[in-house]
Amino acid sequence: MDFQLTTLLLVGIAVSFGLYTGKAVRRIGLPSLIGYMILGTLMGASVLKIFPMETVHGLSFITDIALGFVAFSIGLELSLHTLSKLGKSIGLIIIFESLMALILVTAGVFALTGDLPLSLVFGSLAPATAPAGTIAVIQECKAKGNLTKALYAVAGFDDGVAIVLFGFAMAAAKVLLLSESSGFSPGFSLAGTIGKPLFEIIISLVLGCVLGLVFTWLIKRLRSRDEIPALTFGLIAIGTGLAAQFHLSLILVNMSIGFIVINKTPIGMGRTISGPLRPLMPILFILFFFLAGAHLDLSLLPQIGTIGVVYILARSAGKITGARLGAVIGGADQNIKNYLGPGLLSQAGVAIGLSLIVFQEFQDMPGTHAVTIGRSAVTTIAATCIFFEIVGPILTKYVLKKAGEIPVDTKP
Repeated sequence: MDFQLTTLLLVGIAVSFGLYTGKAVRRIGLPSLIGYMILGTLMGASVLKIFPMETVHGLSFITDIALGFVAFSIGLELSLHTLSKLGKSIGLIIIFESLMALILVTAGVFALTGDLPLSLVFGSLAPATAPAGTIAVIQECKAKGNLTKALYAVAGFDDGVAIVLFGFAMAAAKVLLLSESSGFSPGFSLAGTIGKPLFEIIISLVLGCVLGLVFTWLIKRLRSRDEIPALTFGLIAIGTGLAAQFHLSLILVNMSIGFIVINKTPIGMGRTISGPLRPLMPILFILFFFLAGAHLDLSLLPQIGTIGVVYILARSAGKITGARLGAVIGGADQNIKNYLGPGLLSQAGVAIGLSLIVFQEFQDMPGTHAVTIGRSAVTTIAATCIFFEIVGPILTKYVLKKAGEIPVDTKP
């Protein structure tokens, strides 16, 4: 008779052991989330198999809720007053770091393989950034300053630009692949290329704004501040659920809720809302990164290969140089110019999701070339995300420390 631990017991083990594993890695100067991921990897399907993959998949709603709270927290940091202080540099940084990642990865993979459709696919996956690791480090270190504000803003809006660029590059890759097929020469429709991703972004933002307005209307009618956490959790869960139901961006939906709330409520209300949530965030981060670790398949690491190495190097160079170029042109302060780029390297869920879209869409295309590209994208991105999810948060903490935005009294 097989003995299997209950899901609730496993969640309790993950939170309890994760807390102390996080404290242990902080003693050597690493972010706690690295400890959570290591523990999840050890207990997951790759090593000890204490957490079966069925349980991990069954707890995916926790990952969605955690991302919803992360996005909401980003929105609360995006007051128009704060954004006006940062100036036009933020928009330029987002555009340049996304474009440079796409261009350098496409060029690097093409120089290696001479395969333009393959290069465009990998280039299309490069701009996406995972905000959870960045925000977890910022909150853990209690970082404050212009670099911190810029990280919040770029991490929040980055995925919108990444989705649009993915739409462009993917359409171009499909046109080239279809042209390779005998007797078929497709046309190219710009509207068809960007229509779907733009629609997703616009609807996500509109939905978030509507929910944000509902939130601000309801919060003004609460009789007690003790009711704020329940209302906040409910609205974030609704936003996250609607995003999943209609295949929208849960990050953009929940970020928009926070953005409307911070800009449509009296000064100080943001702290009133975020204050009660702070004790909840570490629990969500433990579960989020533990489950991320449990998802990792360490057997993929040897499959990174030369394309994976080129992808890692070119994406890192694109993010860092693009962010600096945007900051210089936009006249940002020195800390943002010097340190923002390395803080944007985390990559996980969005990139993996986009690679799965590549895989699914290319399976139905004529010829074996498209199928091969789809499989290569899924495998390589899954493997490189392991690297970026470990290195990204470490670099974020490093640049925040170098910029002097981590208080000296923050305990390790």
